[in-house]
Amino acid sequence: MLKSYEATLENGQIHWLGERPEVSMARIIVTVLADEGVPGTKRRTAPASIAGKGRTLGDIVSPIVDEQDWDCLK
Repeated sequence: MLKSYEATLENGQIHWLGERPEVSMARIIVTVLADEGVPGTKRRTAPASIAGKGRTLGDIVSPIVDEQDWDCLK
């Protein structure tokens, strides 16, 4: 069974972010993710002045517009 571990690669060196594999030598496959997932990059957040002011329109499970009215929106 394959197991995944999270790490960053800096100048050819692997830095483990969490659990480390308990092996001394292994064959690995590396998938390089886009830069926005790299730890240390600042994540945008909404200002505190709009906290709690969001609304959900309609039921999350059912559509906002009835199916019979859908043709007029096309």
